[in-house]
Amino acid sequence: MSSALHRASVRALRTARSMTRAASTSNTLNSPATTSTATPDDADPQLAGYPQLPNVSRQTLPARGWWDMQMRRNMGDTLHEREELYSMWGPDVPHVDPNMALRHFTIVASGFVTFAFMCKYILTPEMPAIRREYPFDGLVKELGGLEENKQRVESQEEDE
Repeated sequence: MSSALHRASVRALRTARSMTRAASTSNTLNSPATTSTATPDDADPQLAGYPQLPNVSRQTLPARGWWDMQMRRNMGDTLHEREELYSMWGPDVPHVDPNMALRHFTIVASGFVTFAFMCKYILTPEMPAIRREYPFDGLVKELGGLEENKQRVESQEEDE
C-alpha cells in the first residue's frame, strides 16, 4: 500500500513539476533576455542530432523541486547547448525592462545635472567687487607683448 502511495505521489510531483516548467517557459520566452532569432525548424548542422532545448534561463525556474537545487536541474537532464548562458552561473536575467531602465537612468542623470547647475548658478554668491581692469590694452606690452598674457582690458564706454 505504501509503495503504491509513493508511486502516486512521485507521479503527481513529476506532473506538477512539468506543469510548472511549461508555465515558466511560456512566460520567459517572451522576455528580451531570452529571445532567440533562430526558429525551432532550423537545425544546426554542428549539433548532429543533439536535442534543441528552449532558450530559458535556469534563474527564471522555480527554486524548489530539483535534484540539484543550486543549479536547478534534475539527475539525467540534458544540458542545453548554451549551458554557460542559461545556467545559474550565466548572466543575470534583467528584472527591469531595458527601456524602463534607460528611462530611470535618464531621470536620475538629469536630476544630478540639475542639482549641479543649481549649486553652480543659484547657490554661488555674487562677487563682492568688480574685477580689476588694466589700461594700455590690458598691459600687453608690460607683460611681455604676448597676446595670451593680456589682462582684462579697460573699456572707455563703461567709464562714461
